[in-house]
Amino acid sequence: MTFLLTEELADAIASALENQERRFVVDAEKQELSDAASVKADEVRYYALPEWDSAAGFKLREAFAASVYAPLVKSELIEVLHSGRGVFRNFKTVLKRFPEVEKRWHRFKNKKLREYIGGWYNDLREIWGLEKLDHIVEEYDDLLRNDFTFQAYDSARDADCILHSVCVRGFCSALPDDTDCDEIENAAGELWRHLFAFGESMRQTGFICRTPNGDFAGCITAADVSSRTETAAVLTSFFVPESYRGLGIGSELFSLCLADLQKRGKRYVVTANTIIPDSLVALFERNGFQKTGSGFAAKIQ
Repeated sequence: MTFLLTEELADAIASALENQERRFVVDAEKQELSDAASVKADEVRYYALPEWDSAAGFKLREAFAASVYAPLVKSELIEVLHSGRGVFRNFKTVLKRFPEVEKRWHRFKNKKLREYIGGWYNDLREIWGLEKLDHIVEEYDDLLRNDFTFQAYDSARDADCILHSVCVRGFCSALPDDTDCDEIENAAGELWRHLFAFGESMRQTGFICRTPNGDFAGCITAADVSSRTETAAVLTSFFVPESYRGLGIGSELFSLCLADLQKRGKRYVVTANTIIPDSLVALFERNGFQKTGSGFAAKIQ
């Protein structure tokens, strides 16, 4: 007897796999799950679910932690995974402090479980003499735009918001212990504000990201360098608040901005008079930037 893997049944199986206290089987006749304590899997009407234990759950969480870009969240998740006690509970506790990363985790988990269940179902279809199905699982990162809005930068609407939201931090890790970090970070902040003001004078463009509630979740802006450099632009801001890092917002902002600059005929993008934290270097490099002296530059077309 065969059965159809409906969305409802797939969801039920995914939930059952994570239930380490009870075991279930698929009742092919009723197209639903039954408690394995009351019926025995016979692979005719009742089908045992694919194997999924705590080790598989650990590997899933390990893979997710490796995919997180935000340094703070990533380090805390990895620390929990190697703590040896209450791993799953503590993993959940960490995610509760970062709601957007928690959403991303649930999507990541759903995607991986659906892929696993789809593979198991196709193995059954092969036994039944049926063709395998293509189980297309929505990419969890493709849902970014469902949770956030990305709008073209509007100076009148967004400039003050950016100036009040951007926080310049994290520049003192390599400096001596007696360094006045507040002074260094204040200086870096003033340097950036001068750059942003220059961008405003050049009618800078860019994009801003907000949550469904309208809260600021990131920005990127760029401006012409001067009338003598028509094909080059300078980044005048790029920031994602810590609580929203690791969700792909920075990558999306970069993608939108660089595509827009290409449409405007720009061939090069540079950073100038600003400090790029170590945590952002990988993101710049993934978007084609190369370190040049104390800054970064990219050829975008």
